[in-house]
Amino acid sequence: MFTGITEEIGTVLSIERGAKSCRITISADKIFDDLKTGDSVSVNGMCATAASIENHTFTADIMAESMRRTALGDLKKGSRVNLERAMILNGRFGGHIVSGHIDGTGVVLSARREDNAVWLTVGAPEDIMRYIVEKGSVAIDGVSLTVAEVFSDAFSVSLIPHTAGETTLLSGKIGRRVNLECDIVGKYIEKFTAGQKQSKITLDFLRENGF
Repeated sequence: MFTGITEEIGTVLSIERGAKSCRITISADKIFDDLKTGDSVSVNGMCATAASIENHTFTADIMAESMRRTALGDLKKGSRVNLERAMILNGRFGGHIVSGHIDGTGVVLSARREDNAVWLTVGAPEDIMRYIVEKGSVAIDGVSLTVAEVFSDAFSVSLIPHTAGETTLLSGKIGRRVNLECDIVGKYIEKFTAGQKQSKITLDFLRENGF
């Protein structure tokens, strides 16, 4: 479980590609204070397991399902990635509940500055947009953000200078893919209410019965 508050930006040192999977090695600094083999690390929002650790680098195996669901297949040697260790229960919860289980990918459509902030607009498919609500939460490449605007096939977030400077959100090109994780609360509510019978209590029923 993560909070969506990026701890640092790491660098991809190598990618060994299989038929549908890959093995990725990433260098960093801060996260190695207490990182151990087997620990979870959010890499651009995807929960990865540190299979080996050596000299401020860790290696993770990315399976085929993760490659299909995320934009990690677009990474190459030298790519910069957002990193966050799994949350601990004795610290502040600065973002929102981020599981590291990517729902799908979106495409960066535009970035425009407004005073001290930058508006980032991301296009997303219908199965993602159904969970995107204005002033709700979304994780883009593992970064916890508040949805500022919602359109039929896209949404916008506004980045403060700290977020822009401490993450990779503005370092890539327009048109690139990004990993998206919707707020888990909305997904659970949809699951729990699916298939429930529609209530017979309507406004007409209430009026007819004196309400």
